[in-house]
Amino acid sequence: MPKPENNCPESNRPPLAERMRPANLDDFQGQEHLVGPGRLIRQAIEADNVHSMILWGPPGSGKTTLARVIAKITKRRFVIFSAVLQGVKEVRAIVEEARERLLADEGGTILFVDEIHRFNRGQQDAFLPHVEAGTITLIGATTENPSFEVNGALLSRCRTYVLRALSDRDLEAIVERALGDAERGLGADKVVLEPRARELLINYANGDARAALNALETAAAGCRPGPDGGRLVDAGLMREALTQRRIAFDNRGEEWYNLISALHKSLRGSDPQAGLYWLARMLEGGADPLYLARRLIRFASEDVGLADPGALVQAVAAKDAVHFLGMPEADNALAQAVVYLATAPKSNRIYAAYSRAVADVAQTRNDLVPPHIRNAPTKLMRELGYGRDYQYDPDAEDGFSGQEYLPEALRGRIYYQPGSLGFEKDIQRRIDYWNRLRRERRNRPGKGTE
Repeated sequence: MPKPENNCPESNRPPLAERMRPANLDDFQGQEHLVGPGRLIRQAIEADNVHSMILWGPPGSGKTTLARVIAKITKRRFVIFSAVLQGVKEVRAIVEEARERLLADEGGTILFVDEIHRFNRGQQDAFLPHVEAGTITLIGATTENPSFEVNGALLSRCRTYVLRALSDRDLEAIVERALGDAERGLGADKVVLEPRARELLINYANGDARAALNALETAAAGCRPGPDGGRLVDAGLMREALTQRRIAFDNRGEEWYNLISALHKSLRGSDPQAGLYWLARMLEGGADPLYLARRLIRFASEDVGLADPGALVQAVAAKDAVHFLGMPEADNALAQAVVYLATAPKSNRIYAAYSRAVADVAQTRNDLVPPHIRNAPTKLMRELGYGRDYQYDPDAEDGFSGQEYLPEALRGRIYYQPGSLGFEKDIQRRIDYWNRLRRERRNRPGKGTE
């Protein structure tokens, strides 16, 4: 039987992303702030003085590739160690071999630890003595903030370098190189990208070179050669090749806090457009909608407060909608709350008022409740004076008695001071009214303090 027609580029080779890894710094795309002429890492490599380091950056930014290039240029043995699959036992074996190489004058060893943040603090300690002694040069790669995820002692013995997500221009250069390289890339298959297909690919990759090359390889494998042997990848074929776009999101690490901070500060800055964007980034990335609802409720009281009492109503209603409808139907309710909160007048006066009350609770005597406003449910308590001289305000003139409620040591304290925006202007008028009545009651002849 004849073999079935194979319309795809060679499939028995390593993936395109692996084949296209740069072998030198000149081919390394992006991260000019680290490997450009005169920059730190390039200088260290050129001087053959490579030190232990932590490479921190998003997926596909070139952490593994850079480590390989460093090892190749400095002619050091390159050992890849996975924090997911290996443990301290394997570290010992690698270190022992590295020590033997040094004794035999066979050169140094670079131990590349992928996802080093997956090691716990105790496991990370296993590297310390060997890094300090120079037995190995450690290059750790992480997508997480090393300040939080890497042992402080280890971090102090390594230089930390921040890799940035690749720009669209960087990705275009990487894709172009893959299309033109006949030996390692797709040049021999004469793959051509239509402009719209190229645009879709770059946008999908989101700064991740690996994602771009994987998607390009999938699209190229799915197209039939034309009469001239070339393979034209149009927008339709590219859409079919693209999986769901990876949204930059982390539900536990630094980026989580960066995103919720961006949402909160956008609302505080009265920018509904930015608020909607950051809400969408979190929801589409998989954030718990109830967590977001709780944050909006907090914002309604902390940053809007009584400048617009409807803010808390809207935020709580959004929470109820999430409970009642679930996702994705409740996304519009959250979006509605975001727009309302962003456009509401802002006031942190409730937040400041409560903070001042908390400070007094912590810093002053916690005096007993004044007797006249104590509860008096028993005869003994009434005989002891509980509730004596209490004035029931609804029965007083104007429904207001003017009596004191704070402990004597705190009388006259002002915790809440309304702002000049929104409903707080009305609250100030109300406070002024009650204060005027209070002064009148106290200034009446024969009027006591209670």
